[in-house]
Amino acid sequence: MAEVKSHEFDAFVKRKPLPARLFLVYGPDRGLVSERAAALAAASGVDLDDPFSVVRLDAGEVGSQPGRLVDEMNAIGLFGGDRLVWIRNAGSEKGIADGLDILAAMPAGTSTLIIEAGDLRKGAALRKAAESASQAVAIACYADDGRALQALIDQELSAEGLRISPAARQRLIDTIGGDRLASRNELRKLALYCRGKEVVEEEDVEEIVGDASAISTDDAIDAILKGDREGFLHAIQKIVSSKTPVFLVLQGCLRQFQLLELMRAEMDEKRAPAAQAMATLGRHLHFRRKPFVENALKTWTAPAIRRETQRLQAAILQSRQRPALEDTIAMHTMLATVLQSARR
Repeated sequence: MAEVKSHEFDAFVKRKPLPARLFLVYGPDRGLVSERAAALAAASGVDLDDPFSVVRLDAGEVGSQPGRLVDEMNAIGLFGGDRLVWIRNAGSEKGIADGLDILAAMPAGTSTLIIEAGDLRKGAALRKAAESASQAVAIACYADDGRALQALIDQELSAEGLRISPAARQRLIDTIGGDRLASRNELRKLALYCRGKEVVEEEDVEEIVGDASAISTDDAIDAILKGDREGFLHAIQKIVSSKTPVFLVLQGCLRQFQLLELMRAEMDEKRAPAAQAMATLGRHLHFRRKPFVENALKTWTAPAIRRETQRLQAAILQSRQRPALEDTIAMHTMLATVLQSARR
């Protein structure tokens, strides 16, 4: 089934019944991913308060075992009825992509699958599995543009009977927009603060609204590559305030160092400059990030990158084995990587 564009989602989720039972919701805006996944779950017809009908899994629990996903989708509820399998924090787990391929080739059952994932590049196994399957729907979630922000502001403030001055609206647009959930929370906080007033003024926005703009795990990863400790802590603070899992930054950092390892190996094997390795293996990187990655290639040796990659992998394993300490393990590991970058 064709990918559902961002502006098409509201109309899509109102269709009764939903035209598919396999959904991938992905993108850099984690708040919007969560919000749209919740909307799909509500539209699925499954009783979300019934623990026997809803199975919530972390992507790490599936890992490289597609059978786990297939078994959950084919299981029969204790009291019958439709079931919902809801997976969060998906990324490059092979088992989820393979499981989705298997499910898409099977006749549609009574279970609904919702997969929440981070930013997946074009050609990523999970995204490719969803976009190429006739029974699956891929829904991309990118940061709100100006038009979407205007609509979100009007929606939240009008629900409280509030109008907003042009200056206050512009200040809001400059401040929010990086993450849908964080933006919505800031708007609700503003509406509560202004309850009893008729018009929201610019000073109201300045006093109560925090910085919810441009929240991205890339900001934290770039700060790690630069060895910028203060920049890293600032980026992490924004990520935490948006309720984005810190684990996603650790996972993204590992993927970045794995890419660095491939690039550095090509540089050493072909005696090529960093720019050439970037041109062949880093074409998918955003242009703003390329200078940081290229500089890291010049300052990190292949053995050092390999050691750091192994340490990041070990941290991810520890965080899975000890979920109560996940944030602590992730923060300590990434701070150590920042310090290593700074020394170089």
